[in-house]
Amino acid sequence: MRLLSIDMIDERFTVGEHIVNKDTVITIDGTSGNIYLGEAPLVEPSLHEKYLHEFLKMADKFARLQVWANSDTPEEARQARELGAKGIGLCRTEHMFREADCLLIMQQVIIAERKEDRVDALDKLVKLQKGDFMEIFKVMSGLPVIVRLLDPPLNEFLPKEHEVTKKLDLLRAEGKGESDEAKKLELLLKRAEALKESNPMLGFRGCRVGVLYPEIYEAQVKAIAEAACELVKQGIDVNVKIMVPLVATGQEMCMLRANIEKVVAETAGFFGMNLHCKIGTMIELPRAAIVADEIAEYADFFSFGTNDLTQTTLGVSRDDAEGRFLAAYVQLGIFMDDPFRTIDRKGVGTLMKIAVEGGRGVKKDLELGICGEHGGDPSSIAFCNSVGLDYVSCSSMRIPVARLSAAHASLGLLN
Repeated sequence: MRLLSIDMIDERFTVGEHIVNKDTVITIDGTSGNIYLGEAPLVEPSLHEKYLHEFLKMADKFARLQVWANSDTPEEARQARELGAKGIGLCRTEHMFREADCLLIMQQVIIAERKEDRVDALDKLVKLQKGDFMEIFKVMSGLPVIVRLLDPPLNEFLPKEHEVTKKLDLLRAEGKGESDEAKKLELLLKRAEALKESNPMLGFRGCRVGVLYPEIYEAQVKAIAEAACELVKQGIDVNVKIMVPLVATGQEMCMLRANIEKVVAETAGFFGMNLHCKIGTMIELPRAAIVADEIAEYADFFSFGTNDLTQTTLGVSRDDAEGRFLAAYVQLGIFMDDPFRTIDRKGVGTLMKIAVEGGRGVKKDLELGICGEHGGDPSSIAFCNSVGLDYVSCSSMRIPVARLSAAHASLGLLN
């Protein structure tokens, strides 16, 4: 075993005779644990064995739950459909923002001090996002696609403060401290400081951004609606649904639904058509589950975001817990299973039951699903089946196991 020496100042690490600098590409073999310098040639894993597909088709006949996929790109959507997904249960729009072109525009949105400047930058974003949506909707033609509006804190789209400071210091050393580039970096630093939070997961994110900066969600909805309308004009069957994240009150859902419906209607009207688009929310906060009847008044569907629902119910940060005490808690029997892999039925599960009963008490046909990674776990799938959800959504490569588990749950072979 070789020791790893990390140099935080020069941003590099050393293993034996090898020095690996920041931004150097390395490849990790997750099976063997071997690490290689450089980018190793990769092949896409294949599950296209004829007999496997026939077997899973047989399983689907017995399953009550449908299996959908969490997909953010056309390539992921294509893979999900090939593996038998019956829809996309979670398309995370913020992942699209991390592409180079979108990221620069998103930074312009964040640092803009006037609404007019934000809207100008958002108009550029609409054009870029619309292309992504069109490709995904084409791939999933005839099947539902749930698009989640922006969820993470705005500061996640800004560069790291130390990186900006380093560039700014370099410009000043070169006598360019008054240049436009330097002024832009100073503005970025100022905005990053203003957006800094002690606990971003519980701060200014999700629907809270949409409430205070409605133009951000309106731009996203416009991109979704334009993409859908253009494809419908081409004769493509589009079934898009819009999901609002991190809702805690019925009032939030009421306000945002009204804004979304307005933008959809205006956009569709421009194309001379009506666009039917279901609007729902992600249930990922304990309060949302408890007041599900209130929220259901303004929602066409609920999708349980069990990753955050687990964090907020247990008061446990997933990122911190997994590296510190989570494994020990499972070993000691405090947790019977890792709650981020298998649904905590007594805690999170009870909240889900409350939300199902409350939501369907208001709307009998309320569509219910799950889009956390628990959607690919057999035990969690059995629980979702028992409480009456309509579908589970998971990452593409977990779809075959999820399809088989859904059949087992219906047949009583899994509980």
